[in-house]
Amino acid sequence: MSKKYIDIMDTTFRDGFQSVFGGRVLMNDFFPAVEAAKDAGINHFEFGGGARFQSLFFYLQENAFDMMDRFRQIVGPNANLQTLARGINTVMLDTGSRELIDLHAKLFAKHGTTTIRNFDALNDVQNLEYSAECIKKYGLNHEVVVTLMDLPPGCFGAHDVAFYEKTLRNILDSGLPYDSICFKDASGTSSPQKIYETIQMARRLVGNDTHIRLHTHETAGVSVSCYLAALEAGADGIDLAASPVSGGTSQPDILTMLHAVKGKNFDLGGLEIDKILKYEEVLKDCLKDYFIPPEATQVSPLIPFSPMPGGALTANTQMMRDNGTLDKFPEVIKAMQEVVERGGYGTSVTPVSQFYWQQAYANVMFGPWKQIAPGYGKMVLGYFGKTPVPADPEIVKLASEKLKLEPTTLNPLDIADADEKKRVSVWKQRLEIEGIETTEENIFIAAACDEKGIAFLKGESPLNVRKNDSVCENDKDCKLGENKMANASGNYTVVVDGQRFNVSIAEGNADIQVTPVANSNTTTSSTPVALNGGTEVPAAVNGAVWKILVKEGDRVEKDQQIIILEAMKMEIDITAPVSGVITKILVNPAQAVDEGQTLAIIG
Repeated sequence: MSKKYIDIMDTTFRDGFQSVFGGRVLMNDFFPAVEAAKDAGINHFEFGGGARFQSLFFYLQENAFDMMDRFRQIVGPNANLQTLARGINTVMLDTGSRELIDLHAKLFAKHGTTTIRNFDALNDVQNLEYSAECIKKYGLNHEVVVTLMDLPPGCFGAHDVAFYEKTLRNILDSGLPYDSICFKDASGTSSPQKIYETIQMARRLVGNDTHIRLHTHETAGVSVSCYLAALEAGADGIDLAASPVSGGTSQPDILTMLHAVKGKNFDLGGLEIDKILKYEEVLKDCLKDYFIPPEATQVSPLIPFSPMPGGALTANTQMMRDNGTLDKFPEVIKAMQEVVERGGYGTSVTPVSQFYWQQAYANVMFGPWKQIAPGYGKMVLGYFGKTPVPADPEIVKLASEKLKLEPTTLNPLDIADADEKKRVSVWKQRLEIEGIETTEENIFIAAACDEKGIAFLKGESPLNVRKNDSVCENDKDCKLGENKMANASGNYTVVVDGQRFNVSIAEGNADIQVTPVANSNTTTSSTPVALNGGTEVPAAVNGAVWKILVKEGDRVEKDQQIIILEAMKMEIDITAPVSGVITKILVNPAQAVDEGQTLAIIG
């Protein structure tokens, strides 16, 4: 009897890059490996979407649509090129309007996509229906998703086989069109037995003709066991990656899985070991200059307590490196358990995993529940759909007070359609004001990436690629592996022999300004310092100045929001510690700042 053919999707160039490098790999560096993968007989690739869409604009000065076009040229017209979409979020972190969701499907079809894997982190099927229609409207295959994870120990009420059966039945009852079904565990925390029972359940519900596949990560150390369990239960496909972006926070290695099925009745995509070895050699050479974070290669027994997705883990630790807060990583992981427990058990996958992370980060940096991360708060209030179980009423009340929003049961699409900033016409007008060509691609880039998209389109986005020290020596835009990203310019408060000075720092031979500040204690904590000339307003965390809401001479009241910082993709409110007049603003928009650095002075 011939072996059962198992479709293998190579996730190297999307989820692999995301899970190991936070998505920060330049296209010209990896395209030779795509050619090698094709030569090795691989014809199903994950090549875009998800967080790899925004990361090109945010960090690489590259256009994701150009990358997709060139990828298609390399692999030819017959390869199955797949992207990842987040239901009503598509490739954005916020809910899209109906016209933006439609534009997403239209543009991804135009730029080489064959299949879109489409999930909702809350498993709210209402959030999948319209996007499914758009995907099919433009002739693409729709892979509908049930998102998986294990709950932290002691938690119950969702994420068991009965919950997944209810979700799948809701998908089937909704009548939304689909071509295949994926069970996606971004954190890799589901147990093999639960996977076996879940795939068996799905096979009973949909019959033998529907393609069912499993996606998981090695982060918690059980991915190979889960894949074997899925195959034994009747799965038709699994996702694998190639070394050096396999294992650890990524998918299991293709070679590892070929070894795991020896003696079993499964043919993994017709792949041959010697050809895969050659492909992995090329890939290793392509990525030899890139800094691989040590946490990306590790299996962590603590992940089921969080749970933190592999694709988000390194993106977050890379941002923590940039912000100089990597030492807080263990505390944030530990804090996630409570955040998940009290947040309604949405699956820890983007964007919910980012909401969990941001809230845990805020709890560590500012104290438990002193701040509510906007995404987390809006989630528990219902603005992204219905959470699997109701969120903790105390957290709902707190989120409502902090964000000044009432809980809602409205369809998130209706809320988005009413938001002027999510209209195509508004973004088209913005591009016209900026003097940028109003192509559909540019409109979508701006809408999906907001101000960072505008910066990219104006040629003002940063290049932030982490490579090994020897490679970075002559490249000021290349960030060294473990080094904290330094501030190239800006205004600082420094202490010399007990004297405090405000210092302006700039590159080159700029005129440097040094202004004495009245004596005070020399603390650099976030506690406001009262000076003879006024009260300092310090940065609460390391980050970048996102918006300055006041100007010098303005009268402000105590607790009034005056500056917004950005850290870990989260907006941090800086409020006035006292009432008074803004006598000095010491920072500029987009400037990097350190925790405790003086941002402004109130007299």
